[in-house]
Amino acid sequence: MLRNPLVPTLSGALFVALLALAAAQLSAGDIAARLSRQANDAIAQAGIRGVEAHFVTLSGAPTRHARLTGGERLDDAARDRAARAVAEVPGVGGVHWRDSSRGSQGSAEAARPLNCQEDVEALLRTRTIRFEEGSARIDAASRELVDEVADALRPCLGSIIAVTGHSDAAGPETDNVALSYARAEAVRLALVARGIPADGLRARGVGSSAPVEGLDPADPANRRIEFSVIEAVPLNPTPVDPPGTRVTVTR
Repeated sequence: MLRNPLVPTLSGALFVALLALAAAQLSAGDIAARLSRQANDAIAQAGIRGVEAHFVTLSGAPTRHARLTGGERLDDAARDRAARAVAEVPGVGGVHWRDSSRGSQGSAEAARPLNCQEDVEALLRTRTIRFEEGSARIDAASRELVDEVADALRPCLGSIIAVTGHSDAAGPETDNVALSYARAEAVRLALVARGIPADGLRARGVGSSAPVEGLDPADPANRRIEFSVIEAVPLNPTPVDPPGTRVTVTR
């Protein structure tokens, strides 16, 4: 019986791809575990008790953006000190509290430069927020990535963030603009559902007018969502999102 020579080749390629995916997940989990140990050590060294740092997204995936829990009986100064101790751990992308019931602005002097745009770009460099064919409905497989994008954007709360949809050049441009906007709006709403303030997000669709540099405008790889900080608050923002951080929006 003749055997198709492509079968073992394809099987081998699939096996290698699965191994690579498993290795990537393991590596991400190792990084998150290391950050968790270092962050909780930093909290203890700051003299804070009852606060824990978690490095997982809402869906349970590893991330380098810390979510702090506990400390409900601490005053704002102590909670701010705990958050800033975690922010100083090398490799931490941003810090936010699960609880936002109390107000604290935090001091600008201890803040590091904002890096949320770079963090989001790094997330999207190898992965893409995907949608159902010809639709603005976010593909189920991309929801975890949207979780990570929301975590990465938290250090920029208080800034105006543009969510821009792009398309390839296939089809009428009016349709491309409409679909790219609808997809950007879908992502904006998904981020709002994950706790990013609606007033700080702006959705827009530009169709095929801004293809990826070096790509043919008709290449499907031009279908993408991009994020950019287009306006910062007058105050010096901080990568630490204390409980109840006040949001200043300039319209």
